[in-house]
Amino acid sequence: MLTSSVTPAFGEADLSNCEREQIHLAGSIQPHGALLVVREPDQRVVQASDNTASVLGMTGPPIGRALRDIAPDLADALQVHLAEPLRDVPHVIRCQIGDLPRWFDCLVHRPPDAGVIIELETAGPRVDLSDGLQTALRTIQAASALRNLCDETARLFKAFTGYDRVMVYQFDEQGHGEVFAEEREAHLEPYLGNYYPASDIPHIARRLYERNRIRVLVDVEYAPVGITPRLSPLTGEELDMSLCFLRSSSPIHVQYLKNMGVRATLVVSLMVSGKLWGLISCHHYVPRFLHFEMRAVCEVLAEAVATRIAALDAFAQSQAEVSVRRLEQQMSRAISREGDWRGALFDHSKALLEPVHATGAALLFEGEVRTVGDVPATSALRDIGQWLARQSRGMVVTSSLAVDAPEFAALTPIATGLLAAPISTVPGEYLLWVRPERIRTVTWGGNPFKPVIVGDDPASLSPRRSFSQWHQLVEGTSDPWTAAEIAAARLIRETVSDVVVQFRSVRMLIAADQLEQVTGQVRASDQPVVIAAPDGRILKMNEAFGELLPRRAAIPERLADLLPFFSDSREARSRLASLVEQRRSWRGEVTFEGPDDQPTPLLIRADPVFTADHRTLGFVVLFTDLKDRKQAEAARHLFQESVIKQRRPGTGQLDAGADVVFQKLVSTLVENTLLAGLEIAEGADLARMPELLEAVRASLRRAEEVLRHLVVHAAKE
Repeated sequence: MLTSSVTPAFGEADLSNCEREQIHLAGSIQPHGALLVVREPDQRVVQASDNTASVLGMTGPPIGRALRDIAPDLADALQVHLAEPLRDVPHVIRCQIGDLPRWFDCLVHRPPDAGVIIELETAGPRVDLSDGLQTALRTIQAASALRNLCDETARLFKAFTGYDRVMVYQFDEQGHGEVFAEEREAHLEPYLGNYYPASDIPHIARRLYERNRIRVLVDVEYAPVGITPRLSPLTGEELDMSLCFLRSSSPIHVQYLKNMGVRATLVVSLMVSGKLWGLISCHHYVPRFLHFEMRAVCEVLAEAVATRIAALDAFAQSQAEVSVRRLEQQMSRAISREGDWRGALFDHSKALLEPVHATGAALLFEGEVRTVGDVPATSALRDIGQWLARQSRGMVVTSSLAVDAPEFAALTPIATGLLAAPISTVPGEYLLWVRPERIRTVTWGGNPFKPVIVGDDPASLSPRRSFSQWHQLVEGTSDPWTAAEIAAARLIRETVSDVVVQFRSVRMLIAADQLEQVTGQVRASDQPVVIAAPDGRILKMNEAFGELLPRRAAIPERLADLLPFFSDSREARSRLASLVEQRRSWRGEVTFEGPDDQPTPLLIRADPVFTADHRTLGFVVLFTDLKDRKQAEAARHLFQESVIKQRRPGTGQLDAGADVVFQKLVSTLVENTLLAGLEIAEGADLARMPELLEAVRASLRRAEEVLRHLVVHAAKE
């Protein structure tokens, strides 16, 4: 798609600048409801949709009138909720309005600038919350794999909403979408497995999907209803309609749907760990409207699905971590028994390849190359190492090596995908994984590369008139590396890096002729390390260890000089004496008084180093910062306490039967959240665990709030 620096107003965009269209400033609504903007605190109407009088059955324009004159019951109910933020989840009020009273559902929220927006729709039929929703939540919770979860999600949404087609739509790293699961009427063409280009959903629309989690387009043939006045009297600006369920859709999007032959849509966001993972997209081929209660049910289900996706992702990472931890133990034992670790790394190829789903791996270390699986020739691997040394010091991830480095085009059949991780501060020392080229056919929903036609108005635009399947033969790429695979590779890299530090520390004690080289490598390591002679004299400590000490502390000369820095000096004295005098290894958690007099939690690993004839050469003491782990544990405990201990009182507005329904549904949501929390807590990425748990907890709060509104609403007459 062509791009432009122009930021067009709503309805004035063309295909060259639709990425920047201000779709949240629509200035109009769909005609199946009415919209009012009232000023606080006097609740006087300052803006209204042009159909307000006809929808509400009133005479005369609403502008300038007090809300109490138009809808007294609504004004009273609104007054109670004005103390609430009303910025994320619109609050619903059911009331009677008009001279011949009719029941309306009134959704209330505050826009970012000023005033209160009230959207009114005719009240719909009651939704039975007793069994159907409970069963659906149980089904979601029971899903043990992503494919199964998405299939069940499509089935549940079709059963609940009645749309002709329901698709679970997942975004990839480039923003393209794949129809990952589908339920449809038998006569409809299947879309399952189709890809749609990222340009089909502009970035500004994706950002709105993150805020407004559910959107309904009742009829693509609708005539937009304007808002009077167009500019807000409170701000002088366009009204921000980001959270409005009535907001008009972009003419470009409407034309897109017409080209597909779709008449009505429902789109529900799937937010996983704070990011837009995908959409539940529902199509209907005649006009269709979904009332508030069913929209709220859909939102509750989507939150539960997103929570389950997060849990499944975390569980997959935790399984990889178990394999990596076994590998670490094997390498540590190999160092103590054989004086090297590389054999242990490559003797267990499954532990090295499976967590990353690679077909081959190679270690470039100290001029040597070791391999397992299907890899390029040693000379080619050395060339890759030299190329990596010229890149950034972080991990290098690509699924098209020949595109990034054309000199490696000949390696495409065996090493199109490359994931490389530095294992030390020495340039060119890498652990790398490879994948072969996967020649495959990608099925697009229409040709995404066909030139678009840009006209003078949306009716003459052509955002792809044909949606017949278009097949693209993709060559020169491997399967992309997933976030879970990259996280597993990072974990293996960290483990190998630690072992490298330990190994080189041992070698420094063993090989005097290599002392200067290895000392520099240890000094540059991020791992705090202390090396001592058999009598406890400190031979070397690196800068990373020095940064753990209090700022004005004397430089320690013996291992015993470290005792004042331990919070529990008595325990440390006992363990240190056991190490130096009895040659017993020391493993455990300790707390150091840090440079700012702040306690630093550390993992200590201290080992005696022996010769083949059992003479003691000295000691290697390694420290690992446990702050991330401690913060993760604290976040896990806080998560469990806040979810388990928090009481779930009744709404106070329900009879006993309805309150039981509410408590059962909330209990199911809590069970789903606790299960997700347990699986996330087993994940490999400790640094992100507090963020992931908070996202799951926020999802529970949001789902419970929507459910509370829904149950209160359903219980009222």
